[in-house]
Amino acid sequence: MIDRAPNTTPEQEQQPPQQALLDACLRGDRDAFRDLFLRYQHRVYSIALHYTGDSAAAMDIAQDVFVKLYSSLAGFRRESSFETWLFRLTANCCHDRHRQRRRLVPLDEQENLPNPANHGQRQAERDDLAQHVQRSVAQLPEELRMTVVLRYTEGLSYEEIAEVLGCPSGTVGSRLSRAHRELASRLSHLKGV
Repeated sequence: MIDRAPNTTPEQEQQPPQQALLDACLRGDRDAFRDLFLRYQHRVYSIALHYTGDSAAAMDIAQDVFVKLYSSLAGFRRESSFETWLFRLTANCCHDRHRQRRRLVPLDEQENLPNPANHGQRQAERDDLAQHVQRSVAQLPEELRMTVVLRYTEGLSYEEIAEVLGCPSGTVGSRLSRAHRELASRLSHLKGV
């Protein structure tokens, strides 16, 4: 179960505890839902962005997540933590979008190219390497990609990922192992960079 607090800002530390916020949302308090949105919007967007590699698609997915959250919050049974449930909802929205599109939207090359005037040679190389890795992750099969995103973007443990994805933690380990092998193969041409 995910029970650690998300990365918080000083403003977020002043917010009501999550349980009170959820209770207020269930009573129809729109300000409480706004607070819940503000608390989790960046994490939901981050998962969607790392899954799709496309900021516009990630924004659409994040919007879908919060629309679905608003309409289905009453169905939250509290059998798992709220974050686990929210991340599961996010993963489902990412999978839904993938099924609708049947292909990933490629990264916009012009948007992601490093600007030599603003970067030194090493920074340009790091940016290039990051783009290669991001493209390679975006090409992984769905189940491997989401596992990688939750592990390395959100820093979730194997057990937390298993709960979000609804699979055994051993399966999480297997998926990460397969993803590592696929990424190593796809990025082998970059050795020594």
